[in-house]
Amino acid sequence: MDWGLETIFIFNWVFLLALFPVAFFWLRRAWRILVRRDFSEVALKRGVPPPDAARFAPYEMAINLVGGVVIAGVLVAVLGFQALSREDWIAVAGVTLWMKLFASFALSRHAHGFNLGRKKAPKT
Repeated sequence: MDWGLETIFIFNWVFLLALFPVAFFWLRRAWRILVRRDFSEVALKRGVPPPDAARFAPYEMAINLVGGVVIAGVLVAVLGFQALSREDWIAVAGVTLWMKLFASFALSRHAHGFNLGRKKAPKT
């Protein structure tokens, strides 16, 4: 199978178009935390926020806000001004995507803590 330049070009456009919903959801989460004070999506682990979600909300808001602004900036720079080459915007968007995912994962694990050993049965 020959993976020609046409296929790579299509993958680039798919990745670029996928950045629109990513930026939207990250900026929406930052808006919900900052303005609406909705902490239901802060530091989720298995879909459940930590008991003290308000304590970790500023960090989650900052992670989402920085990631969303960088991705939106990439979209404006590529589509609006054509200021970034293909390699540059893919590198910036890819690093931003992975760093946001790693930072959110680390924050959620830190917020929920971890228990060493076995889970104890509840006392009856």
